[in-house]
Amino acid sequence: MSRRVLALVTTTALVTATALIAGLLAGCSSGAAATGQGGSADPVTGTVTVLAASSLTGTFTTIKNDFQKAHPTVKVTISYGGSSALAQQINAGAPADVFASASPTNMAQVKTAGTPTTFARNQLVIAVPAGNPKHLGALADLARPGVKVAVCAPAVPCGAAAQKALTAGGVRLTPVTQEQDVKAALSKLTLGEVDAALVYRTDVKAAGDTVTGVEFAESARAINDYPIAVLADAPNPAGGQAFVAFVRSEPELAVLTAAGFQQP
Repeated sequence: MSRRVLALVTTTALVTATALIAGLLAGCSSGAAATGQGGSADPVTGTVTVLAASSLTGTFTTIKNDFQKAHPTVKVTISYGGSSALAQQINAGAPADVFASASPTNMAQVKTAGTPTTFARNQLVIAVPAGNPKHLGALADLARPGVKVAVCAPAVPCGAAAQKALTAGGVRLTPVTQEQDVKAALSKLTLGEVDAALVYRTDVKAAGDTVTGVEFAESARAINDYPIAVLADAPNPAGGQAFVAFVRSEPELAVLTAAGFQQP
């Protein structure tokens, strides 16, 4: 074989090899971009719809943001309200992937709830204005003449817990209002319409310096478990399962604990 022919063959082989290597590198690069930095595709996509008890507003907003950072291709939408009302909405056909309730009773009312798991617990306190102008120091003080009290309605978890605590303490209370969720009960206090409200410890902590929480012994008899579940007819079951697992992860449990929730 002449030198000219040999050179031509060698050059052709080098060009072919270079093109092959470039193609392989391009494929690897595009694959990495499609699957993410870790090299594996994120199975969580689309929108995850969550219905959550109103007492979870602050913590679940933080958890939502953390989840979306961990899964950039996902959008989480959360609707907050009284657990009993949310359960009714789900049973009426409201589309959702996850239900987080402030009570196992309301979770049990949801026909499509999968396998609920308890992720947090909450305890009642007596919320009073800063400085406690009425000097309320015990549950029985709420029944004093002239003391106006807001509670949650009996069907709402905070209302059911309040009734348990009052029964345990043998206290007969006539509240001036019964609200449909704990945020509404607390707002009656912050607006100056009542002297005290039976609400969760977490809500008092979230309210800041304008509200003081008075602990009372009977609250230990009325601690609420918070269950969470993926719904059987979830539009995005993979997203719902990922969100529930995320809520129960150590960093997010720390978010709940910092807000005043107890771990189960």
